[in-house]
Amino acid sequence: MNSAIFNWAAMAVAPTKVGECRNFFDSATRTLARMECHATTLRGGERAHEPHRHADEEMIFVKEGELEVTINDRTEPATTGAVFFFASMDLHGLRNAGPGPATYYVLRIFPHDLPTSQGIFSNAKKI
Repeated sequence: MNSAIFNWAAMAVAPTKVGECRNFFDSATRTLARMECHATTLRGGERAHEPHRHADEEMIFVKEGELEVTINDRTEPATTGAVFFFASMDLHGLRNAGPGPATYYVLRIFPHDLPTSQGIFSNAKKI
């Protein structure tokens, strides 16, 4: 992937069963086997998916709303402007804790040496 700008308004909106998704990119880079970025909007009270774990790492940037974030055995709130990190193999999940929509950006990082054959979600589906 070359340097680029991905404008919010130019991204196609794909409806999901819990809200909507905008896919920005999913590509190899000069230093990574793959890097993927999308934005998810969850309707009030909806969960993106059940807590899960995978080998790649994720950073989440909350654009707007009120999320309830689970990392391993703790659950904490994350609101507009929050940034959080899911380390490789940590159990994680999130839910919209508010009545209105919550939108967040997901950046998934896949290094060249990422293990992929351990019976885990190395390429968990985005919603």
